[in-house]
Amino acid sequence: MPLIDVRSPAEYAQGHAPAAASVPLFSDAERAEIGTVYKQQSPAKAVRLGLKYAGLRMADLVAEVDALAKRDPSPLEVYCWRGGQRSGSVAWLLRTAGYDVSLWDGGYKAYRGRVLESWAADRPYVVLAGLTGSGKTEVLRALHELGGPVLDLEGLAHHKGSAFGQIGELPQPTNEQFENEGAVRLAELEGEARIWIEDESRSIGRIWLQQSFFARKKSAPVVLLERSLDERIDRLVAAYGQASRAELSETFMRIAKRLGDQNARSAVDHVQQGNLADAARIALHYYDRTYAESVASRTETITARLDGSGKSDAEVARELRSLP
Repeated sequence: MPLIDVRSPAEYAQGHAPAAASVPLFSDAERAEIGTVYKQQSPAKAVRLGLKYAGLRMADLVAEVDALAKRDPSPLEVYCWRGGQRSGSVAWLLRTAGYDVSLWDGGYKAYRGRVLESWAADRPYVVLAGLTGSGKTEVLRALHELGGPVLDLEGLAHHKGSAFGQIGELPQPTNEQFENEGAVRLAELEGEARIWIEDESRSIGRIWLQQSFFARKKSAPVVLLERSLDERIDRLVAAYGQASRAELSETFMRIAKRLGDQNARSAVDHVQQGNLADAARIALHYYDRTYAESVASRTETITARLDGSGKSDAEVARELRSLP
């Protein structure tokens, strides 16, 4: 049924239920002013100021909901932060306008609690690991296309996970919205015998994974995907080759401390000359060493190794499906 978020635009932008439409009762400035009056004067005066602004908003708010309802005539659900005055007022208004309305018990705050519980829950995760460029993301997306149970963390984060991960991606969501969207996918995967996830560090660009979820990922069984160095370089060139030389060069210089200044400058020279394979080889020298150390610390959780050399992502995905 149509879901209406009546919080302010800034609250909605920070995070909202994925299916919710933003129909704010107050603007950001009005909400801030009402909050100030509540704290500095009295709750009664804050309520009266809210009624003043809400009165001016009523006709437009109903018109916005009318436009939404034309697309779906089902009963409405409405929520605010705690399921209190804002959603209650809007529910009264919409019922007066003829709508069947229900309120979220506890509002968005209670919903967020359920989202975080979902991320913390014990689930049958299986981690696909592998050196940078081995195609973990592509294999898992191929597995998803085959109907496999996959939680695509990088897809949710709009980021490929490395220092170069923002290239070619949409702007990242807020951490809160990432978690909200992920909780929807986790609900879809409820009851699966295993849920495939990619091996990630705790941060994916600006997104930070919940500590409880990350701890479960670290202890989950691991399948290690292996591909040759040349194949991995070819994949990296294909993934990032459309980026501008300026963007690639800037990224190499941002990680100069990790690569070593001389290596970073050599990589930039290769980029400027169009030798992306040689630039990728320099990056992999660092990333392979770091990733190998990470895998070595978890050898006891590695349950299988897959040689993906010369195989398509779909072929490797089918091998994943056939694992016991």
